[in-house]
Amino acid sequence: MEDNMNNTLKHLAKSGIKRRDFLKTMSAVGALSVIGTTKAQAFSSKATGRIAIIGGGAAGLCMAARLNRWLDNPDITLIDPSDRQFYQPGFTLIAAGVYEADEVYKTQESCIPDGVKWVKDSVVAVDPHKNSITTTKSGEILYDFLVLTPGLQMNFNLVEGITRETLGQGNAHCIYDYVGAQRTWQAMPKFTQTGGVGIYTDTYTKHKCGGAPKKICLLTEDYARKHNTRDKIELNFFTASPQLYNVPLYTPRLLEIYKERNVSIALQHKLKGIDTSSKKVTFEQTAGDVVTPLTLDYDFLHFTPPMSAPDFVRDAGLGWTEGKLARESWVMVDKETLQHLTYPNIFSLGDCAGIPTSKTSAAIRMQAPIAAKNLIAVMEGNLPTERYNGYAACPIITEYGKILMCEFDYNKDALPSLPFIDASQEQWASWLLKVYVLKPMYFYGMLNGIM
Repeated sequence: MEDNMNNTLKHLAKSGIKRRDFLKTMSAVGALSVIGTTKAQAFSSKATGRIAIIGGGAAGLCMAARLNRWLDNPDITLIDPSDRQFYQPGFTLIAAGVYEADEVYKTQESCIPDGVKWVKDSVVAVDPHKNSITTTKSGEILYDFLVLTPGLQMNFNLVEGITRETLGQGNAHCIYDYVGAQRTWQAMPKFTQTGGVGIYTDTYTKHKCGGAPKKICLLTEDYARKHNTRDKIELNFFTASPQLYNVPLYTPRLLEIYKERNVSIALQHKLKGIDTSSKKVTFEQTAGDVVTPLTLDYDFLHFTPPMSAPDFVRDAGLGWTEGKLARESWVMVDKETLQHLTYPNIFSLGDCAGIPTSKTSAAIRMQAPIAAKNLIAVMEGNLPTERYNGYAACPIITEYGKILMCEFDYNKDALPSLPFIDASQEQWASWLLKVYVLKPMYFYGMLNGIM
């Protein structure tokens, strides 16, 4: 961790930021105390049982690391097919030209905690009645306790005319995909030079990093301004929601920014399809009970695909069956304890969890210790007592060098963690945190279960 911090400071120096100024800023916001955390809260248990973790992303690895440390005799199997562990919040910075593509991942093998059995395979089915998992190549895996952290699936097939493999064709892009983020950066500067109409969309489902479409829109605008080509482009943001953002402390400033930058906002527009050959995008516009199709020309498009829990979650009957979270079959857990409401030996957190908060890595960092302690309590024959308040953070990049750091709970009440800073306004310190600090925190702290 210390070596990584020194490398960060060297990088800052090359960028023209003095070490002294950076340390002063980070000390003021309390970030250095977080970076310096090397020990988790002392906790141990003699509870035993076979624990299976489905998914080796941020949530799965956080759980594996904490359970591995807190159980005296851990028996943990982690099932995940990936070769690489991606720092997905970095995809936006790849698309903006801030990060190189090879800066956002490590080998998956290097991220698996020692002592945890890694089954490099994909899950095709779960039978919660028999406590069994079926994989593609490894057959059946039995468990006593299950942690569901498979992330989510992006359903590009629900957007007519484009697939994940054809991202970039017709200048239609998506930064939620690793290759798509790279293609976005290849195209964005060209668009700001040649000019035209830019359209940016979110989607009608819950989706990870809900601020990402807003970020790439505002970064495009700022890039054009900094290169004196702003008058060449028209920018339009389309959201399927009835409002741009729904956290009271941050929404007014975000609306002001869009107005100041002359970026139009269209509410309640659901993306339906993209014609990449003619560069046309089709929406369904909702006004009351009336749904009207709308087709527009574009020169540059960034879109967000609908997202859902993986299919095996729905097939296993582990998702919500009623309410707002049922359509995409997000895992049916108690929003505070993260314990499944039907199967008490199952816990879920991260992107696939059916809880009413944003799907971000900051949320996972808060969920993991709660879910781990509650799972251990159940293994001990006790009731789960730890409570998650819905904390999530969404650092909305408003321009190169500034971020509106949105932090909130289930009630949409602001929970700013950076003292001495006006959280309702965009800040340079938050940019430093985002670009230089959060990635090493992720790989060397969060995934190791020490922060």
